[in-house]
Order: sequence, then C-alpha cells, then structure tokens
Amino acid sequence: MNRTQQMSLGSALEELARTPVAILAGGTDFYPALQDKPTPDNVLDITRIAGLRTIEKNADGWSIGAGSTWTDVINACLPPAFDGLKAAAHEVGSVQIQNAATVAGNLCNASPAADGVPPLLALNARIELASVRGRRTVSLQDFILGPRKTARQADELMVAIHIPPINESAIGRFSKLGSRRYLVISIVMACILLDTDEQGNLTDVRIAVGACSAVAQRLEDLEQMLLNYSIHTDLVSMVTPSMFSSLTPIDDIRGSGDYRLAALHQMVNRLLSSCVHDARALLSSNARRIDQGGDFDGDQEGDQEALGIASQPHAKGEGREFLLL
Repeated sequence: MNRTQQMSLGSALEELARTPVAILAGGTDFYPALQDKPTPDNVLDITRIAGLRTIEKNADGWSIGAGSTWTDVINACLPPAFDGLKAAAHEVGSVQIQNAATVAGNLCNASPAADGVPPLLALNARIELASVRGRRTVSLQDFILGPRKTARQADELMVAIHIPPINESAIGRFSKLGSRRYLVISIVMACILLDTDEQGNLTDVRIAVGACSAVAQRLEDLEQMLLNYSIHTDLVSMVTPSMFSSLTPIDDIRGSGDYRLAALHQMVNRLLSSCVHDARALLSSNARRIDQGGDFDGDQEGDQEALGIASQPHAKGEGREFLLL
C-alpha cells in the first residue's frame, strides 16, 4: 500500500486528479470496512491538511471543517439548536473513536445507521466538495444516495459541512435506541429541532430519522402537520403511525421492521415532549422577565442554564432509549 500524506488542500486535490485513491481521514472505519478485501494500492491521508479542522460561525451560518472530529463538535461552543448534534457526537463509538473519527468520514461512509446524519439533516446541512475543477455544494439529503454510496466524484474531497443561520431560540434533541448502553449500532434514531414565535406557535419543525430506511430522511409530512400549532396544544397525540409510512425499515439481527417503526413512534413522542417542555419553560421565563421590566436578549443558552433546563444529555449513553414493546 502506497500511503501519501499531503499537507495542503491544493496538493491533495492534485493527487486526486491524477489517479483514483482511497481517502483516509480519521481511519476508524477505513480498515474495518475492508473486511477480507485487500488494502487499496494508493491511500491519501488528509489528517494534516491545514484548515480542515475548524468549527466557526460566519455570515452564512456555521461551518464545520471536514477534518473536525466528534470530540471537536462536543467541545465547540454552539447554540442550543446544535444540542442534537452534540448528543449524537457522544454516541459515535468510544471516546477514543470520537477523538479520531471525523464528521466528514461519518457522512462519506454513508451508513444507514450513521449517528451524525439525522442531526445534520435537521440542521439543513450542505456539503462542500472541492476538486481541481472548482467547488460545489449539495444538500446532505442529495449527497447520500444509498448505503455506502454518495454523490462525491472520484477527484473530489469533502472540505466542509455548512449549516444555514438558525435562531438562538431553536431547540435540538437527539435519541438513539440500542441493544446496550455503549458501543452499539443504532436500531433506530431520531433528531427533532423546534422553534417558536413569542406566542408559542411553532415556526420551524424538523424531524429526521435514521436506521429506518436505506438513507436517513426527514419526516416532511409530520413537520408540515405540526407547523404553526401552539406548544400548549397536545402535539404528541397528533403523531400517528401513518406519519411514518415513507420509511422502509428492514428486518435484521438488531430488530424487525415492525419493531423499528413502533420504537420510532415512541422515540419521536418522547423527543417532541422534551422539546415542547423546554420551549414552554423558556417562553414562560421570557414572559416573566418582560412583566418585570427586564430585557430579553435572546440568549437562549444562557436562559436555559438560568432556568436549569436539561438540554439533550451530553454524557455518553444518558440520551439512550431502552424500549420494551
């Protein structure tokens, strides 16, 4: 195996343009995925390319460099809407894996059970791909085409994941069902992101699920149905099994398709209830502050801390679901 480690993006793109090579980022899935197959003849190591390991806010929202690890995501100062992504980061293997595994690798691996995909779908993530021919961006929904299949061309390198601007008032939650607490492939997982106006009406609803179809997907019919409803309405009772009809879960050793759908229904209900609970608490706090003549600065993260609102658990395994159906 000929392994080349490039130090600059330009050099890496030139090498990709010359000949097809396998790309090595964190490497946590690279060798296990080979199984009994021989190692590739040529491997491009991108772990030391400057500028790929950044997480920053900019005029267009947020940007996560493709070389950023899941530990980088966990440690980054991000608004509450990213709580779902942070919770998912804690579920990617062990701490040692999180220290090495990259966000880009999780997406390019294109597993139906990839923990990072539903939260990024809920954040409307877009993927930036670069080659010597130029750069292009595609939505994450269009980037993953199927199991182990993406829209990346052989001469392209994912360089960043872009998140559009999102209100500080938005709340994100993630949950994963596994057969044990640690180091487990998902049976089903979901992420919900909600935002409200000052009256408590839902202005933004995003629900993404994974491990229930060949590609993780958004439940757009359910999102549209909940939109504009008040968080003081019994939203959970509005979620019915028919809302999951677009999903095609398989039967495998981890669970049957019917079990996955039943578990997902409960999981979505619990996540929705959690988001609504915290949204109500924040709305009530803001109302009291205004009544008392205080200023509302829109800093929800600070408001959550002051209220003692429990954001999506960020300790590994604490957000895990154990359902007996």
